[in-house]
Amino acid sequence: MSANPAPLTEKLQKLGLFAITWPIFIEQLSHILPGMIDIFMISHLGDAAAAGVSVANQIVVFFIVLFSFIGLGSSVVITHYLGAQDKQGAERVASNAIGVNVWLGAAISILTLLFSNQMLTLLHLPNELLPYARPFLALMGGTLFLEAINIVFASILRAHGHTREVMVIALGMNLINIALNSILIFGLFGLTPLGVVGAALSTVISRLIACVAYVYLVKRLIQLPLRFEALWNFSRSIIAKILHIGIPSAGENLCWWTSFMVITYFIAQMGADQIATFTYAMQLSMIMMMLSIAIGIGTEIIIGHLIGAGELDLAYRQLLRSLRVGVALTVVMTVVVVFAGKPLFSLFSQKPEIIEAGASLLLVSLILEPGRTFNLVVINSLRATGDARFPLYAGIVSMWGIAVVLAWLLGLHWGWGLIGVWSAFAIDEWVRGLLMYRRWKSRAWEKHAHATRAGLQQN
Repeated sequence: MSANPAPLTEKLQKLGLFAITWPIFIEQLSHILPGMIDIFMISHLGDAAAAGVSVANQIVVFFIVLFSFIGLGSSVVITHYLGAQDKQGAERVASNAIGVNVWLGAAISILTLLFSNQMLTLLHLPNELLPYARPFLALMGGTLFLEAINIVFASILRAHGHTREVMVIALGMNLINIALNSILIFGLFGLTPLGVVGAALSTVISRLIACVAYVYLVKRLIQLPLRFEALWNFSRSIIAKILHIGIPSAGENLCWWTSFMVITYFIAQMGADQIATFTYAMQLSMIMMMLSIAIGIGTEIIIGHLIGAGELDLAYRQLLRSLRVGVALTVVMTVVVVFAGKPLFSLFSQKPEIIEAGASLLLVSLILEPGRTFNLVVINSLRATGDARFPLYAGIVSMWGIAVVLAWLLGLHWGWGLIGVWSAFAIDEWVRGLLMYRRWKSRAWEKHAHATRAGLQQN
C-alpha cells in the first residue's frame, strides 16, 4: 500500500463523490439532450417523424459507443498514471488516444455516409418512417468524427479532475443546439423550414463549436501539446494499455446496443404507435440512467487514482459508499418521474393511447432503474481496477440470454407488448447488477489492480 497518494488523488478524495459527480451528471445529461430536444421538437411534425428520427439516432449512438472505447480506456489509464504521480505518462496516453480516435471517427463517418440507407433497411423500418430517418442519419452519421474527438477530449479532462469545465462545454453545446433547432426546424426569421434536416444540422454545428472549446481547454488546463505527429506516431505499449480496458468496455456497451437494436426490431413489428411510445419512454429513461452513469464515472475517477496510488482498501470502501448513494438517488428520481409520467408524455404526444401506455411503462421503471444503478456503478469501478473482462462476459450471457429472449417471449410471443419488453430489461439489469456486486465483494479484482500497478512501473 502507498502511504502517500498523489496530490490530485488526495484532492479528489477531499472533494467527495458529490462534488465530482454532479458536473458529470449535467454533462452526461447534455450528451443525450440533443437527441431528446430533436425528438421533442420534431414530434411537433408528427409521431412518425419522431419515431423515424429516434431509430436513426439509435444507429448514431451505436457508432458513438463503438469509438468511445478509446475514451473509456484512456480515462482509466490516465487516472492510473496520475495516481502514480507520472504526469508524462498521462500525457503520452492522452496524445495516443486523440490520434486513434481521429482516425476511427473519420472511418465511421465515411462508412455511415455511404451506407446509411442499407443500415435503415436492416432494421425493417416501416415505410412511413423512412423519409424522416434517411436524411437525419446521413447528416448525423457523416459528421460523427466530431463526436469522436469530443469524447476523447472530455475523457482526458475528466481524468484530470476538470469535470466542471466539461460540464460547461456540454451545457453551452445544448443551448446552441436548442437555439438552432428552433430556427432551422421551423424556419424562424424568414428561413425555409428544414424539418429533420434542420435538427441534424443544429447538432452538427453545436458539436463543432464544442470541439473548438475542448481543444482550447485541453491546451490551457493541462498544457497538453497537440501536434500533428500524434495522428501517426503511436506507442504500442500505451495503445495496448488503453485497449486492455477499452475493448472489453466497448464490447460490453456494444453488446447492450446490439441487443437493444434487436429488441427495437421486435418493437417495430408492433406498429408505429408502439415505436413512438417506446421512443418517448426511452427519452425519460435515459434521464434516470444518466444519474447512475454519472455516479459510476465519478467513482471510476476516484478509484482509478486510488489504484494508481496503491490504496486498494480505500478503493473497495469507496465503491460501497457510491453504491448506497447511487441506489438511493435513483429511487428518488424514478419516483418523481413516475408521478409526473402523464404530463411528461403529453409534452411529446397528444394521443391518449400513447400517453397511457408510456405512463404504464414508467411503473416498471421503479424496478428497472435501481438494478441498472447496481450495474453501471460497479462496472465502472471494476473497469478502474483493470478488471474489464468480467462485465463483458456477464453482459453477453445476460443481455442475449435474458433481455433479448425475454423481450421476444414476453413482448411478441405472449403478446404483452411494451410492458413485456420493459420487464425483460428489468430482469436483465438486476441479474447483471447482482453479479457485478458479487464480483466486487469477492475482491477478485485485486489481482487485476496489482497487475495494473506493476504495468505502470514498466513505462
